Amino acid sequence: MNIGILGGTFDPIHVGHLVVAEEARVKLGLSEVLFLPAGQPWLKVDRIVTPAIHRVDMVRLAIAGNPYFKLCTLEVKCDGPSYSIDTITALRSQLGAQSFFFILGNDSLAGFHLWKEPAKLVQMCRLVVVPRLGLSLTDLNSLETRIPGLVHNVTQLDAPIMEVSSSEIRQRVAQGLSIRYLVPDKVGEYIVEQKLYASGRA
Repeated sequence: MNIGILGGTFDPIHVGHLVVAEEARVKLGLSEVLFLPAGQPWLKVDRIVTPAIHRVDMVRLAIAGNPYFKLCTLEVKCDGPSYSIDTITALRSQLGAQSFFFILGNDSLAGFHLWKEPAKLVQMCRLVVVPRLGLSLTDLNSLETRIPGLVHNVTQLDAPIMEVSSSEIRQRVAQGLSIRYLVPDKVGEYIVEQKLYASGRA
C-alpha cells in the first residue's frame, strides 16, 4: 500500500490540512493518509503548545467524515520531543514494507537538512512537497549537496494554496472573530466548548 503521512502540531487542524491530504491521496494514489499530531515538536520546544488531548480530539473530529483519513497517535505517546525519523521507523515496524509518502510544506523542506538523520529519512520514504504562498520551491540542488539522494526522492504536489494558518486561527479566536469555514464545523464547536485560544496565545 501507498500510505501518506501528514504530521503537524495541528493547533488547531484547519481546512488547509484537509485539502492537502485529499489532494495527495487522489493525485498520488494513496491508500490512506495518516494524520500524525506531534507530541512536543522539537522545532517548537520554546513555544507553548495546546495539550495533546485537545489537538488529538480536534483531528479526530476533522477527519471523521473521510474513510481514507486515519488518526495516528504514535508521537503524542512519546516522552520528550518527537522526530520524524523515529516515527517512520516505528511505522515501518508496525505496518511492514509499505511505501510511505511524507507530506510537508515547502518551508519545512528548506530546513530539512536540520532534521534528525535527514539522509536516512529520505531513504525510508518519499517526500511530497506542498507549495506555500509567497515561497518559491526550495533549491533542491543545494539541498542535494547536504542530503545526497534527495532530488530523486521528492514529488512536488500540485495543490491549491490555502492562505490559512493555525496561528491566524488562534489569533482570530482570541479577538472574538469568526473562524467558520477556516476549520471544520465540529472543530470550531470544540474550540468554543473547551475555551481554547481565548487567552490570546498566538
